[in-house]
Amino acid sequence: MNIQSSSSFRCSRLALSMGAFLLLTSPLVADPFGVATRSIPDYVVASKKANKLFDEAFQASLERSPTELSNLGSKKFYDRWDDLSTAELRARHDLSQQWAQRIEKELKGQKLDAETELSRQLFAYDAKREAEAFRFREYDYPVNQMFGLHAEVPAFMINVHRIEDLSDARAYLTRLERLPSLFRQLTEGMKRREDKGILPPAFVFDYVLSDVNNLLKGFPITDDENEKHTLYADFEKKIKALKLDSDTESEFLSRGKKAVRTSVAQAYGSLRKTLLEQKERAGEDDGVWKFPQGAEYYAHRLAHNTTTDMSADQIHELGLSEVKRIHGEMRKIMKQVKFEGSLQEFFVFMREDSQFYYSNDKSGKKAYLDKAVGVVDDMKLKLDKLFLTKPKADLVVKAVEPFREKSAGKAFYQSPALDGSRPGYYYANLYDMKNMPKYQMEALAYHEGIPGHHMQLSISQELETLPRFRRLGGYTAYIEGWGLYSERLPKEFGFYKDPYSDFGRQAMELWRACRLVVDTGIHHKRWTRAQGVEYYSNNTPNSQDDCQKMVDRHIVMPGQATAYKVGMNEILRLRESARRRLGSRFNIKEFHEVVLTHGALPLAVLEELVKKHIASKL
Repeated sequence: MNIQSSSSFRCSRLALSMGAFLLLTSPLVADPFGVATRSIPDYVVASKKANKLFDEAFQASLERSPTELSNLGSKKFYDRWDDLSTAELRARHDLSQQWAQRIEKELKGQKLDAETELSRQLFAYDAKREAEAFRFREYDYPVNQMFGLHAEVPAFMINVHRIEDLSDARAYLTRLERLPSLFRQLTEGMKRREDKGILPPAFVFDYVLSDVNNLLKGFPITDDENEKHTLYADFEKKIKALKLDSDTESEFLSRGKKAVRTSVAQAYGSLRKTLLEQKERAGEDDGVWKFPQGAEYYAHRLAHNTTTDMSADQIHELGLSEVKRIHGEMRKIMKQVKFEGSLQEFFVFMREDSQFYYSNDKSGKKAYLDKAVGVVDDMKLKLDKLFLTKPKADLVVKAVEPFREKSAGKAFYQSPALDGSRPGYYYANLYDMKNMPKYQMEALAYHEGIPGHHMQLSISQELETLPRFRRLGGYTAYIEGWGLYSERLPKEFGFYKDPYSDFGRQAMELWRACRLVVDTGIHHKRWTRAQGVEYYSNNTPNSQDDCQKMVDRHIVMPGQATAYKVGMNEILRLRESARRRLGSRFNIKEFHEVVLTHGALPLAVLEELVKKHIASKL
């Protein structure tokens, strides 16, 4: 089934009932202060009260996460880590439900302005999702090749923990000194999960142990000062940038050496011991069907990630249909470049011909980054033709750090700090240049950078009239759907002039279509890891390593990868609906304004906003 053209994919299939959003279409008072008494309308007062409640609820939740405070640019609790205990998990859950009940009670019967009414509905929706997810709170793998404290700690300290004065430096050291306690909570959680039957397959441990072993190397854990530990190198660089007197600098560097040699080494050594023990007991079954209530958990993950009620079978069939369609589009490229042979032979050509790859050395990696920066800069010049609102935050293209590049994904994005103190980062993984073909460079940069994640997430953060839970919240189908839509959008406005680059765009969309098939195959149809790799290898031009990594990602992040294609197809369907109904009155910039200026949304809510936009133009 092709969602873009199928009338069967309607919003009756979307999980969130939209009856409560009728106020979105209600007219606002044109001049609320134009009455003789100049009294403030009740809905203005109520809306102000509601937004104050939303902000208090967000702050109450934020105060329980020192790392999230730091991510948002705050230095409150700057020397602490998050509490990973079961008691804290329960406390956070109870807090979210208490706030939802309080807001529902205090705003009951209150008339609000349209945007605040939307906030009220989204707050209730989020609380309901959190309540539904709570019973599965330890159904994840807390360390794996995609995420986990083993990799997040150094990335956080390097990219988030700023040192602007000695107080910041002391906080940095204290965080390092507290790592053994943090990792003790982590390993306790891993053991609790194992007791419940939640244990990763054996291969996951090899990935994580590789990263952990890397973080147990380097000076001062080892004696070779020419190879510095990534955390000590970061601390040293930040301390030297303060331009302290020699005695003070020497004192702090000495404390940094001690913290890495003792606390960091102890934390990672303890984690390594637990990993080795659990690896001995790990099995080979890959899907979450092996968990207690595994089928219910997977259905929950699909609903959570897609914000629809699509079943695993429906998603699987959608993927098969989209793969077939995109293969047809690729054959047109084959004719354009005059390739003689089958589609599979064309895949081999694209996969193996050296013209499509930079050299796997420093010069090749630099050339890739330089070209990626150029792609981003070219797109920046065209934004005025497509968007009314543009992000204020800068975007920096950056290679994935060496300590995690072997196991990390091929590309990803990190949002800027809320206060503007840190730009957005588009990370490209240059560990093996055979996984980063030139022909996919444009689509990758558009997805992770602009007009993709950087555009959407930065604009969302900068919507200062919205409560913070909306500016900083997220729904995977919307966020990743926009990212995938952003790969296609430039094609419609003159980009991808090179047919091989256009093939790269198609290859990346094909990749997301295959995800629908393989994710559901592994977790619902009980495919093996090898079956998943075989499907990717037979149906895409990607390298064997790419195929393996994607299957391994499905295994540790069930359902997440299904959101991209579902979200993209819905955004395209809504755009074409607006174009069809509005005709000459359709304006692509206005459509994007509707999509981007309300923060991330469930797909059904996005449809209601587009409908309201269409009605306002008719």
